[in-house]
Amino acid sequence: MSQIFDWIFSQYQETPTNLVILELIAIVFGFLTVIYSKRENILVFPTGMVQTGIFVYILFVYGLLGDMVINAYYFIVSIIGWYLWTRKVDDSHYIPITKTTTKEKLWSVLLFVGTLIFVTIMYLLADRFDVWTDYVDTLTTAIFFVGMWLMAKKKLENWVYWIVGDIITVPLYWYKGLIFTSLQFFVFTIIAIYGFKAWKKNLNKSPQTLLK
Repeated sequence: MSQIFDWIFSQYQETPTNLVILELIAIVFGFLTVIYSKRENILVFPTGMVQTGIFVYILFVYGLLGDMVINAYYFIVSIIGWYLWTRKVDDSHYIPITKTTTKEKLWSVLLFVGTLIFVTIMYLLADRFDVWTDYVDTLTTAIFFVGMWLMAKKKLENWVYWIVGDIITVPLYWYKGLIFTSLQFFVFTIIAIYGFKAWKKNLNKSPQTLLK
């Protein structure tokens, strides 16, 4: 076991201390974000904004342009989701969890394809398609774009995108040397599965509080 920990920490030998600290802080807020999302708690958005704000800087340093853009996108969509989740259907109930409509499924596909094209162009302009991680980063960016949009709209299917994206991201971040973040996404995958089950159980039920 000690050899595993020695190997993990050895990946950070040449990493500036401030980046390691920022990564750990972002991980803590990342866990809070997923847990609050599973609970259908409005605090998912402010905690998520702290996490994504930190990761925009970290991913810029590590050169993961796609994930950097998506974290900036998360920050913006979190503001929109914060507003949408607090809308009321009556005096004592907030909007419920629902499934995506046919129109929303179409928009999901268009958003996915549009994101792939956008990130691909961004990488080409930066002349960055030189390693396999760039292609994987483009794919996960598109997946997470759709997942975040559906979460903001409180759609059950958002968890499917998070699960798929998390599974792909684990080896990507491990390979890039962000070991703690890779382990975080592994745990995220497990929580996302339980999140899907919890949201499915509360499908079409309007909550009376968003702080639970």
